[in-house]
Amino acid sequence: MEILYKSTRSNTPPVSASKAILTGLAPDGGLYVPSRIPALPKTLLELSALSYQDLAYEIMSLYFTDFTEDELRACINRAYDDKFDTRKIAPVVKKDGVYFLELFHGPTIAFKDMALSILPHLLVISAAKNNADKRIVILTATSGDTGKAAMAGFADVPGTRIAVFFPDGGVSNIQRLQMVTQRGDNTHVAAINGNFDDAQTAVKNIFSDKALAAEAGRKGFRFSSANSINIGRLVPQIVYYVYAYCQLLAAGEIDECAPINITVPTGNFGNILAAWYASLMGLPVHKLICASNENKVLYDFFDTGVYDRERPFILTSSPSMDILISSNLERLIYHLTGDSPMRTKAFMESLSENGQYEISQAMKEGLSDFCGVFVTEEENFEGIRRLYNGTGYVIDPHTGIAFSAYRKYLEESADDTPTIIASTASPFKFAEAVVGAIAPDAVEGKSDFELIDYLSDLADIDEPYAITDIRTAPIRHKTLVDPEDMPDDVRSFLGI
Repeated sequence: MEILYKSTRSNTPPVSASKAILTGLAPDGGLYVPSRIPALPKTLLELSALSYQDLAYEIMSLYFTDFTEDELRACINRAYDDKFDTRKIAPVVKKDGVYFLELFHGPTIAFKDMALSILPHLLVISAAKNNADKRIVILTATSGDTGKAAMAGFADVPGTRIAVFFPDGGVSNIQRLQMVTQRGDNTHVAAINGNFDDAQTAVKNIFSDKALAAEAGRKGFRFSSANSINIGRLVPQIVYYVYAYCQLLAAGEIDECAPINITVPTGNFGNILAAWYASLMGLPVHKLICASNENKVLYDFFDTGVYDRERPFILTSSPSMDILISSNLERLIYHLTGDSPMRTKAFMESLSENGQYEISQAMKEGLSDFCGVFVTEEENFEGIRRLYNGTGYVIDPHTGIAFSAYRKYLEESADDTPTIIASTASPFKFAEAVVGAIAPDAVEGKSDFELIDYLSDLADIDEPYAITDIRTAPIRHKTLVDPEDMPDDVRSFLGI
């Protein structure tokens, strides 16, 4: 049965999956949501016998209904191949009584690879399906990981170009090096004088700039997005939560249909929204634990029903979560309103104009599947250190936020439901913070790569190729711009 995609902000006619993927953001500024949430296609026991690639097809084919089986399987097989360093693609590791879903085995050692490895292939097919004769220009704001993963996916893909904007000083040095050394004649990277929210807002404004779109169109370009606002990013993320459950089931760790909790370190809300969609499809989820760092805008929202971005912006050791405007929350708000685009639009306008909005009591009651927990820097470091000292297992600061949030939740709730923690990045991307948590006296005087060497010895793990590659790679991108100058930077990149 066909699934179409509606905007969260208007009653404009729904569009096909390929059109939603190609467009990225709806013309009215809203996000695309599926017209219905499909049920899991088979029993969990049946699904647990499948490879990652076959499970991905079972899930994605329910959402991308205008793709043929051959088209979708081709996208999946090109995405989830030997660029991942494990055949399982996203293995589950049990440590300290919880299950870490390792989402960092792709080419850029962060969870964004799970969706951004497939998005370029989905986009190329979507363009063909919609007779789009213009070259696709991907515009992306990143808080650290999306940018590199997107560029790695789109580099030298025919008919595409990609421009990435990141906050200068707002990402780890390894994240920065991964971006500014990116190869590919169709790639462009620029640091901005501002934070991630400034970059994200400026990118959204470019998408809404009809004059710039027309100018680009005359030169044969059309804009699209690789941020998690693109439904082509969100749907592939559903797969790994189902896959994680199936791994536990196949290993005899849980019984079929037994409930689980899922803890997700959350900034832009896309990763945990995918887990919620999985639960709506029939995955037995008891509680979704939304883990925040000291930029705890989501924690406060779940606690009070008020979303308020008017607060100090804090740079933390988990920079991919240093976000005050969680774009994907709009999709949840839409569903909580009973799929009302007018009410959703009013909330988003209030956020834009007043910096906040407050949901109704009835909507707040619809958040019962979620639990917000926030973790301080000290608590994060203590959790990383505790896990290493107890098990020898090393996690990055984003996963550390999730682990410490889960420990706080467990202490307060005594809920011993088996819990999956989304492990979103390799510790090698954040060696300074990880070594600083485990062995603080070892940090002083060491360079980034000396800290990586130290961490490799500490964890008894070889560094990933993604790190080895940037040790000697030349710096190719040196642009620094103000947010208001980003449209001109895009013009320069495209030669228009």
